[in-house]
Amino acid sequence: MAELAVNELRKSFGDKEVLKGVSFNVKSGNFLSLLGPSGCGKSTILRIICGLETADSGEVLVDGRDVTKIRPEKRGSGLVFQNYALVPSMNVEKNVGYGLKMRKVPQEEITQRVAEALEQVKLGGYQNRKVTQLSGGEQQRVALARALVTKPDILLLDEPLSALDRKVRAEMQYEIRSLQRKIGTTTVFVTHDQEEALTMSDQIILLYKGEIEQMGDPYTIYSQPATVFASDFLGKANLISGKLTNEGGKWYVAGDGFRIPVNYVGGQEGDEVKAAVRGEYFEFCSADDEGANPYHLTTRIFTGLAWRLVGTMGGQALDISALGNHANTLSDDSDVYVRIRPENVVYYNN
Repeated sequence: MAELAVNELRKSFGDKEVLKGVSFNVKSGNFLSLLGPSGCGKSTILRIICGLETADSGEVLVDGRDVTKIRPEKRGSGLVFQNYALVPSMNVEKNVGYGLKMRKVPQEEITQRVAEALEQVKLGGYQNRKVTQLSGGEQQRVALARALVTKPDILLLDEPLSALDRKVRAEMQYEIRSLQRKIGTTTVFVTHDQEEALTMSDQIILLYKGEIEQMGDPYTIYSQPATVFASDFLGKANLISGKLTNEGGKWYVAGDGFRIPVNYVGGQEGDEVKAAVRGEYFEFCSADDEGANPYHLTTRIFTGLAWRLVGTMGGQALDISALGNHANTLSDDSDVYVRIRPENVVYYNN
């Protein structure tokens, strides 16, 4: 286990500045996800950490040791690529043991460590299999074993699950996280999948246009998005436009036909703001209940785990996520009342 520090990384490709002074720390044994849309710089950060890319400026420290100018094989990191990068002409054992062979580890030790690594990823006995005969999930496990067999200080995963189908992907999310907790390797995981980042991480860094938009634990970054981009990218919150108002010492975001309570965090009465509200935080209520707002339900869409209710509040689009029991009693093109607690609302100045 090792602590990782990234300080003021900057990188440009031609005229395009991909990283704009990115800094963060990963505690020893933690699992960090770099999350963001394509082109935000997350894979570039990973490649700089492992030495496959050179930063224009900045530094990478492992346990306080500057590895910025050290060759990749000397950095003590293990990398799993998006496309696995397995050699089809080699069997599983040779693929997994390749890094050890390059380090001139004795063959007897290679054989033992490969067997141990394959047991860790639940592929015990697969040494002589051809990688071309393996499923996508099994190939992913081989790539993971190849990274783990060198006993890296830092494990780097570059969207390793993106090629798998939904069911296998969910299984591998659980298995990778479980294995990481067991062996305790400090891990940096690159993904553009919000659910993947939320379910697997100790910490998440949300990147946008080469800068850190927000960082924090999964619950905080989901429930308290720091920016409009964060609220829209991570979980897709409803964005409701209104004015900041104060009534009897209580603060609201109000508009035509609605009034949403908020916890005051700044701004002046009358400011034009946007309120970010997750669809699952709404409660159905009666017209007489405190905080009730009229909601016109246009369409119900069954998604399996819940109903997606598409409608409007005060003329603005509002999607609500509701569990089946209550949603079953509703009908399309109907009028109901909803409310939300102030701690579940975040607002931003326009």
